[in-house]
Amino acid sequence: MQALTTPIFSTSPREPVDWLIKVPQVTLAFWIIKIMSTTVGETGADFLAVNAGLGQGTTRTLMASLLAVALVLQLRTRRYTPWIYWLTVVLVSVVGTQITDFFTDGLGVSLYLSSGVFAVLLAAIFAIWWQVERTLSIHDIVTRRRELFYWAAILCTFALGTATGDLATEALHLGFTRGALAFGTLIAITYGVWRLGGNAVTTFWIAYILTRPFGAALGDLLTQARSYGGMGLGAFWTSALFLTVISLLVAVEQVRTGERS
Repeated sequence: MQALTTPIFSTSPREPVDWLIKVPQVTLAFWIIKIMSTTVGETGADFLAVNAGLGQGTTRTLMASLLAVALVLQLRTRRYTPWIYWLTVVLVSVVGTQITDFFTDGLGVSLYLSSGVFAVLLAAIFAIWWQVERTLSIHDIVTRRRELFYWAAILCTFALGTATGDLATEALHLGFTRGALAFGTLIAITYGVWRLGGNAVTTFWIAYILTRPFGAALGDLLTQARSYGGMGLGAFWTSALFLTVISLLVAVEQVRTGERS
């Protein structure tokens, strides 16, 4: 597990020791769970709305309610608690996907427009966050206000990532495979920039945004029928597989966190 605990895209030159820090270290495990949670956001929303027959409206209401509960739990904790944190991220992923789908499929908003709007909104969140706190580092999330900025940014990155991912794979006709390769390449370039001395906070957030369309394209590649360019695994099995891996990694992190306390 050593490789999974080596900082990747670390946004702080020091190891955080303040018990109030509410977010995990940026390690390989962090990125694996993040990417898989974005895929689950894509496949899970589709499974509940279509395969389980709940419909878009019921699914949106259910997931938004669960996210509200998870956020209350996360905000009430006094330290980083892996299962609460990652449950919140998975639910944010689902809700972020549904927000974009609502605008695109429900209201007929262009993917070009929704991508632009979410990009401007995210930039505004970052600008206000910086103006108020003078830091965007996730390892400085030690106050309630910073945590609220953080989760607002996270939700917006998922909505933006869904819109840009759909824009690339559908509107620009890249398809699922080329879309996943394109966003994967951009993530690799961002990692390379960080390794060469690029700003850690900036490269972290760029990579965080890019993992959403990468995960969405990967989810579509795995779930969609072969006739549509996918592998035909289906939303249920893909979601179940990824949730199992996420649960195992989070369980390991929960044990390690308990050992350090």
